Amino acid sequence: MRLATAEISLAALDHNFKRVKEFAPASQIMAVLKANAYGHGLVAIAKRLSSADAFAVARIDEALALRAGGLVKPIVLLEGFFEPQDLPILLANNFQTIIHHQSQLDALMNCDLDGMLTTWLKIDTGMHRLGISPEQFSKAYQTLSQCEHVNPNIRLMTHFACADDLSNGKTQQQLAVFSELIADKKQQTCLANSAAIIGWPDSHGDWVRPGLMMYGVSPMLNKVGADHGLAPVMRLKTRLISLRVVKKGEAVGYGSTWTCPTDTIIGVVAMGYGDGYPRHAPSGTPVMVNGKQVPLVGRVSMDMITVDLGLETDAKIGDQVILWGPELPVEVVAQCADTIPYELLCNITPRVDYHYIE
Repeated sequence: MRLATAEISLAALDHNFKRVKEFAPASQIMAVLKANAYGHGLVAIAKRLSSADAFAVARIDEALALRAGGLVKPIVLLEGFFEPQDLPILLANNFQTIIHHQSQLDALMNCDLDGMLTTWLKIDTGMHRLGISPEQFSKAYQTLSQCEHVNPNIRLMTHFACADDLSNGKTQQQLAVFSELIADKKQQTCLANSAAIIGWPDSHGDWVRPGLMMYGVSPMLNKVGADHGLAPVMRLKTRLISLRVVKKGEAVGYGSTWTCPTDTIIGVVAMGYGDGYPRHAPSGTPVMVNGKQVPLVGRVSMDMITVDLGLETDAKIGDQVILWGPELPVEVVAQCADTIPYELLCNITPRVDYHYIE
């Protein structure tokens, strides 16, 4: 039996999906499942999200894995296709593609397909990552409209750079750019990621694309999922495998980076960066042992971390340890480790056991 377990609450997933609908009741929902459903298990999560109108992934291998798993909903490739030879695969599998670069337009115009693809023309309104520039939009839209291999119902989208920060005016600027460009178009639109779904209702459009919020985690700065009525889907847990008394002045772990200020009991936990726990998490990062919050001490090892239980502890070998979950928001751990919840969730490794519960 594996000690490290990612317990996935399907009931929490259902709850969060309903919250998306409450935030954006007039929009269709494109559930974002990239990066193994943000570390939660691609096919299992997709099968539960039967009410989604479409799925979105980053790359074609993720889309093919969904089809192999028996999922038949429309799937949108958020990075689009990379090679002209990908186009027949997209058509055969009912994959929809983002178009964000002239090279993709050229490939579509020069391909030989026995059918039409559904496309989403992505406009760079200020993120400056992927997307057709506002100056290129009119020509790119016209080119797509004239392509015999493209469904005439071209959909339009963009991506916000700062939607997680309600005090930042850039989201309103991007929204204004997008609205002006498409003012005379009747096509469906998709602008809002999780942060915009929660914080910018004017951006919801015909489609929204929730990612992080579906997994019960806040996409907003300095917030946790519960602040938005979301429920954490993942509980990362393991067990204590050793207890030892360490004297005042003795050091713990690689590099002897932490020294006991007083006599204490150190608990050794079966969890490390080999499981996906962040190696850079510093001493003081909270860990839950038997419902009590205790600090991580010393360096994170490949297979183990150490926690300061104190001399009065009643902990024993085999007791449950929770690294994050409903009892300890992953947002809190991420902040301690100077990273973001996305990274912690996506970094869970294959040696962690997944347990799906109702």
